[in-house]
Amino acid sequence: MTPAYDDLPALMTLMTGDEKHGASATSTLDVIWVLYDRVLRPEDRFLLSKGHGPMAYYAVLAAKGHITETDLRGFGGPDSILGHHPDRTLVPGVEIGSGSLGHGLGLAVGTALGQRLQGSHARTVVLLGDAELEEGSNAEAIQYAGRAGLNGLTAVVVDNSSASLGWPGGIARRFTVEGWSASDVDGRDHDTLERAFAAPGDSPHVVVAHVERKES
Repeated sequence: MTPAYDDLPALMTLMTGDEKHGASATSTLDVIWVLYDRVLRPEDRFLLSKGHGPMAYYAVLAAKGHITETDLRGFGGPDSILGHHPDRTLVPGVEIGSGSLGHGLGLAVGTALGQRLQGSHARTVVLLGDAELEEGSNAEAIQYAGRAGLNGLTAVVVDNSSASLGWPGGIARRFTVEGWSASDVDGRDHDTLERAFAAPGDSPHVVVAHVERKES
């Protein structure tokens, strides 16, 4: 039987330990599921910049056959491929090693630029957290992508009200002033998320997915 969204909570419960970052993981679950189930094509690239609390990511990878339930049960163990931060050299399907915040968007910009130079129509999607945007490296990445018109790049910012400083006018405004298009959506509504991801144009696009912050 093909795993469905309703199977993900049970998969997540297989992962135990004190370093789960439950709220970080559960806030990303719906976005990652919609991407893998409805949006991403085989040639597309997905980069998880919000790499702390990767349980949701691992659960979706298991549901889609990249890793096994046995892998999930070993989460965080000394011999496990599944660390508290994803490791691209160990975990099938993982594009970048992440967890130290502020790196993923810059890597995604470089990936999208490389795809353009190769004449590829593959899409690069990167998932960030709202607090992560307070890292200064993101400002340069946002600015460059807008100026370069990297329409193959989509950023999704999961906003669970974790940011300390915020941004005047809201998160989307931080991108649109630099030439991005933007969608503000309910981060739990799968149909709305799918429509937001289907909106690439002549500029990079950001989807701001708003979710309630809750512990798992």
